[in-house]
Amino acid sequence: MYLVQILLPVRDNDGRPFPRSCFQAVADRLTHRFGGVTAFSRAPAEGMWSGSTALARDDIIVVEAMTSDLDRGWWRSYRHELERTFRQEAIVVRATEIEPL
Repeated sequence: MYLVQILLPVRDNDGRPFPRSCFQAVADRLTHRFGGVTAFSRAPAEGMWSGSTALARDDIIVVEAMTSDLDRGWWRSYRHELERTFRQEAIVVRATEIEPL
């Protein structure tokens, strides 16, 4: 079993918040494909990374789904779609193998 997490920015690169419908579309798609989704959206996490000239920060929402099979091609394609939707150079999609207890 795998836990797949997607880190989505709350705002675009100009600081404008994305509409709730963008996040709802992600939740709907993952629920339809994987049978459920969890979104940590009440208190966005803060992401920080070193840019070419300064430290960059983003408020992010973490969306996750569990799947028994990790279809890397599907996730890669979906990541590219999310990068276009959220107008980002890169969206982090990561998978961890888990053991449900």
